[in-house]
Amino acid sequence: MSTNKQDALQYHENGRPGKIEVVPTKPYSSQLDLSLAYSPGVAEPCKEIELNPDDAYRYTAKGNLVGVISNGTAVLGLGDIGATAGKPVMEGKGLLFKVFADVDVFDIEVDEKGIDDMVKVVKAIAPTFGGINLEDIKAPECFEIETRLQKELDIPVFHDDQHGTAIISAAGLLNAIEVAGKKIEDIKVVVNGAGASAIMCSRLYISLGVKRKNVWMLDSKGLMTTHRTDLNKYKVDFAQDSKLSNLEDVIKGADMFLGLSKGNILSKEMVQTMADNPIVFALANPIPEISYEDAIAARPDVIVATGRSDYPNQVNNVLGFPFIFRGALDVRARAINEEMKKAAVYALAELAKKEVPDQVNAAYKSQNLIFGKEYIIPKPLDPRLITEVAPAVAKAAMETGVARLDIIDWDQYKIDLMKRMGIYNKLVRDIRTRAKSDKKRIVFSDADSFKVLKAIEVVRSQNIAEPILLGDKQKIEEIANKNNLNVLDLQIIDNKSKKAAKKRAEYAEILYQKRQRKGLNKEEALYQMLDQNYFGVMMVETGEADGFLGGFSNKYADTIRPALQISGTNNTLNHIAGMYIVMTKKGPFFFADTTVNYEPSFRTLADTTLLTVNEVKKFNIDPVVAMVSYSNFGSTRDGSPKRVREAVKYLHDNYPSLLVDGEMQANYAFNAELRSKRFPFSKLGDKDVNTIIFPSLSSGNIAYKMMHELGQVEIIGPILLGIRKPIHVLQQQSSVREIVDMAAITVVDAQTKKDQIIEL
Repeated sequence: MSTNKQDALQYHENGRPGKIEVVPTKPYSSQLDLSLAYSPGVAEPCKEIELNPDDAYRYTAKGNLVGVISNGTAVLGLGDIGATAGKPVMEGKGLLFKVFADVDVFDIEVDEKGIDDMVKVVKAIAPTFGGINLEDIKAPECFEIETRLQKELDIPVFHDDQHGTAIISAAGLLNAIEVAGKKIEDIKVVVNGAGASAIMCSRLYISLGVKRKNVWMLDSKGLMTTHRTDLNKYKVDFAQDSKLSNLEDVIKGADMFLGLSKGNILSKEMVQTMADNPIVFALANPIPEISYEDAIAARPDVIVATGRSDYPNQVNNVLGFPFIFRGALDVRARAINEEMKKAAVYALAELAKKEVPDQVNAAYKSQNLIFGKEYIIPKPLDPRLITEVAPAVAKAAMETGVARLDIIDWDQYKIDLMKRMGIYNKLVRDIRTRAKSDKKRIVFSDADSFKVLKAIEVVRSQNIAEPILLGDKQKIEEIANKNNLNVLDLQIIDNKSKKAAKKRAEYAEILYQKRQRKGLNKEEALYQMLDQNYFGVMMVETGEADGFLGGFSNKYADTIRPALQISGTNNTLNHIAGMYIVMTKKGPFFFADTTVNYEPSFRTLADTTLLTVNEVKKFNIDPVVAMVSYSNFGSTRDGSPKRVREAVKYLHDNYPSLLVDGEMQANYAFNAELRSKRFPFSKLGDKDVNTIIFPSLSSGNIAYKMMHELGQVEIIGPILLGIRKPIHVLQQQSSVREIVDMAAITVVDAQTKKDQIIEL
């Protein structure tokens, strides 16, 4: 995506100038807070650190603080523009560290170009940091600066321009040669460009198995050969004993082209002279050495990567440095060594082979990213990067003896990483784990839709359920084959097919017996069995399946109706309701009724509460229920507040052990401290509410949808309450993840559902 000058300038200028700020992490609102933060309380940690310098990790931000340090001599594609002019880039690096791995950053711009001066300055300020990311320092000085600092400091020092591209492209190379069917020790690699990144890429490739004699490197003067006398000590390592000079000759028969130079220097004709299944990494930015379109046009068998986000296989350093530092900081590593870098390479390569989450596909407007020519490198917005790369780096640090701390419980470490990034969902994790413990047969209607079929593959691969596919068999096969979905060996039922005629007749007779005194004749019953919802619900009713999940392409009511007509409710008043789980950083909240009852009576509100409480308990959570309205405890006498008050009284009288109260406004429901001060008589006391009962369908529906759109929350549901069998309804056009979550809930429902009528 291109940007214009004015947009870029406004982005950096508007509001608070720049892109980062310092945020306090401790209280500061009282005099006591300030006396602890500074004088006199701050003296105590100072004295402890004086006695034991490692205590700086206990009492200061050092352990999560990286210095992004540059002298501005090689800024992006701008060259030597000076330290101050390079500051926007360093701030941007800080933003990426924070956003992708929750690493705090101070950016330091140093107005020194000499090697000795840079080393002296960085070494002097190093006690501030847990790690140092050198940035935008020109070659060959960058090699010497990094090497000396690594020897003289006991914290990680990492020049991202050297190692970042090397690590990401190496992961891409490992996967590209697998796709191409080649062996790393056999490939010929042509590297165009001989700067810091090119040299480090080549070194890393060699450490992974590429033979040094097979690396052909060109600088601005042509192939680097033993006949040339102008090569520095870093370039000499890659000099070939050859009379070849230009790229056109060197590229012939090459298996891989790595471009770290300038745009449009690799022609289609050159690509055509490469070996079978050639690998072209054209990483010059924004204009690559050859455009993606030209490379594909030259060779249909080519595997292409660029530095651009608008084409497949972007080599983006953000896939590496945040997570490499995260792992290094978490074990208080003394260095980032070669083994840690290689661990990151292998972790990235393996992640690209794993099933891609729905939210990643959606972020990149892809239906189904699959490991192959156009997906050899993970995407930067993949939330799994932190839990794959950081642990791999941390483990390598421990194994090579540079870690000060040891991680014992790796599963817990991954959970801690997810919590740090706000992507850990304990409830969903627990539901899926519980579903796996006793798998059930779940019928999926609309299995001839891609998202449902993709979700079925996930459900199957994660052992959440035993899926039964209900839909047009021919369409299912076409979708599965087109998208390489591993589902075709599962049971597939086409309820409209001739093969299903006998079963339709059998089910129609059961429906007729249930509904003959309610206006249904046999012909109508038989016709109903052409509907996937009726057919699927009947499978559960007859015990041929344990649960049903439908509604992906139907109106909500069209899926509830068969459930009510065939299975009925599980309570004496025949009440049903709908509930959503709203996942927030504070934990899960349960909202009801959000889908069924328009203007419920007080008794329906009470029963909705009981149905919701019963469901919440299935997730091993003790419900604390607030019944909300627009008034507080009688401040308004009529309308919905009156119905809520009557419902609360009924519940207090008949279910005294239930933690429920109202009517109350939403702010008092969610703010326990405010509620306990203002209404000390409330049965809820200072307990945190986790279950909200709304006075009408409109208020409940509006609330969860507003939170979904405006808040950083995840919504799971709707969960249908009150049906006698494990039958659940999706929102129309649900995401794959939502379908998988609802499948797990359907399994748990099937595990816990008792076929009995509840007295209400």
